[in-house]
Amino acid sequence: MSTQNSPAVTVDDWGTLSQDILDRLEADRDKVALRRVVDGDWVDVTLAQFHAEVTAAAKGLLADGVGHRDRVAILAKTRYEWTVLDYANWWIGAVTVPIYETSSASQIAWILADSGATHIFYENEEHRLRIEEARPETPELRSIRPLGDVLTSLAAEGADVDDDTVEKRRAAVSPDDFATLIYTSGTTGRPKGCELTHANFRAELFGAKVRLEEMFAAEGASTLLFLPLAHVFARIIQVGAIRYGSVLGHTADIANLVDHLGQFRPTFILAVPRVFEKVFNSASTKAYAEGKGRIFDAAVRTAIAYSRATESGRPSLTLKSKHALYSKLVYSKLRNALGGRAEFAISGGAPLGDRLGHFYRGIGVNVLEGYGLTETTAALTVNHPGAQRIGTVGPPLPGVEVRIAEDGELQFRGPQVFVGYWNAETATRNVLSQDGWFSTGDLGEVTEDGFVKITGRKKELIVTAGGKNVSPAILEDRVRSHSLVSQCLVVGEGKPFVAALVTIDREAWEGDLDDPALLEQVQKAVDDANSQVSRAEAIRKFAIIEEDWTEENGYLTPSFKVKRHMVVRDLHDRIEALYVR
Repeated sequence: MSTQNSPAVTVDDWGTLSQDILDRLEADRDKVALRRVVDGDWVDVTLAQFHAEVTAAAKGLLADGVGHRDRVAILAKTRYEWTVLDYANWWIGAVTVPIYETSSASQIAWILADSGATHIFYENEEHRLRIEEARPETPELRSIRPLGDVLTSLAAEGADVDDDTVEKRRAAVSPDDFATLIYTSGTTGRPKGCELTHANFRAELFGAKVRLEEMFAAEGASTLLFLPLAHVFARIIQVGAIRYGSVLGHTADIANLVDHLGQFRPTFILAVPRVFEKVFNSASTKAYAEGKGRIFDAAVRTAIAYSRATESGRPSLTLKSKHALYSKLVYSKLRNALGGRAEFAISGGAPLGDRLGHFYRGIGVNVLEGYGLTETTAALTVNHPGAQRIGTVGPPLPGVEVRIAEDGELQFRGPQVFVGYWNAETATRNVLSQDGWFSTGDLGEVTEDGFVKITGRKKELIVTAGGKNVSPAILEDRVRSHSLVSQCLVVGEGKPFVAALVTIDREAWEGDLDDPALLEQVQKAVDDANSQVSRAEAIRKFAIIEEDWTEENGYLTPSFKVKRHMVVRDLHDRIEALYVR
């Protein structure tokens, strides 16, 4: 078992998250810290205004009886009030419990009951009804409040709470206090609450600043959050923006995301690979519909070649001229779809793949792929402008150690690794050793120069009847990159060969699912995936599934991971049919 270390982190006292605002307040009080939508327009919010709203909300929480270490849940889409409440909780030592706004009543009941939440803030009537349905199972819940006018109402309720009282509560918060309980989205079993402290977040931010200063702290830096703030990935960008001065915006209107990106014009964005796939696939579909498919494909090949050339040497004059031409014809339109100013993007949650990584860098938007989990307060590793290797998830952040267990599992140790799972000591012991090594459940390798590569999920390894170990992620990611494919699930446990279930992106394909033209395209996607593996690991047969897998029908987690056990269970007969002669 080999171990590789990143440079040591020497900060002794991480402090608490309220300090991120106070450290900047004197010098930056009049600087724009956030932008929020008011009556359809983007309105600037200075750091001083944000601080005032946070402390007013904190006073209101105190008046409402929120105590130190009380759990306060938020059930809402990504929005400005979410961030204010998060910091208000941290100001007085309360613990934010995020709940995905798509969660069912039973999921809400479990999280509220398991966390012992005393207060919950919700966004709309549908959320309120789900909370009321869950209410009999949540005896500790005392307060249920809508988010609509919450900042105004909390400020009014806390008007009699003096500044000294709030400051005493803030000063009593320790770096080792929990900042949040984030419940894993759970591809199997019930979600577990990850205990993340103020120190975990501050350590993570220190590493992010060292590696991504060019992005976070650049003059005029800004980002538009559209991923759920219930996800640790969005949360760390939120606190990074507040700490280092990037202007932060929020939107949950995915249907109009391109319009919002165009209005906000962020300098960097964050997304999961599925978002980058959808942007690419939509552009490809549109180009073919307009009779410009050959031009688009040529532009894609040029972008990828240009990126590869910049990595291995200098692009030739011919490649430079082609790249300049397509930059005007194609790439500029794609950059405009991301707001027109974005030079960087961060991708996490699943592998992006070499092809998309090179494509986006080739068009002028460098997608920096990283790796981390809820249990590690987001990133453990990240590619950055000073050290990038497409196809890897980058080197470890400062202070993070990585090693490969004998079975190939990636293990990490560092100051951002969580304390444990709430009310789940056995589950904690299963993943966290006494000396602090966290077992990720992912398989991977570390290159000689310290870059980490993810090769699959330990629990998702498929063992065929012939005894061949197959990592489905490599195949699934490649098939899913095709413009017509929405989701892919590789099967074959105990079977004579590997097969796949495929769903179709109905925005890209409106025809019949048994159309020979569609079958030909899916076969091309499968052939492309098979080119990455040995014959024994290759997909031999596939079936197109009529209904796509979504969060709404229960087959995807909120972070777009397929719930493998549910698909295999519900589509058992379709899988078995693949193996009938």
